[in-house]
Amino acid sequence: MAFDPQLPYRASPRVALRPEPFGALVYHFGTRRLSFLKTKQLVDVVSGLDRHESVHAAIDAAGVEEAQRPAYLRALAGLAENGTIEERV
Repeated sequence: MAFDPQLPYRASPRVALRPEPFGALVYHFGTRRLSFLKTKQLVDVVSGLDRHESVHAAIDAAGVEEAQRPAYLRALAGLAENGTIEERV
């Protein structure tokens, strides 16, 4: 299923975020894949997804500047593709 930022998402329950000075380490227990969230603001978006009605709303709540939105949407689409975040039902 394609990533749709108008829908509600959440961090996968199979994922652990470990805060770091640069952002966070992400460990997926299902795939055993380690990845990185490179900014604290992206960590805020990912950890706040489950509190908002859409990805767009989570981005707004994290205070992402308009010029940075396309980059955040690309990053979130990649996180959805690798299973770090998933659509909330």
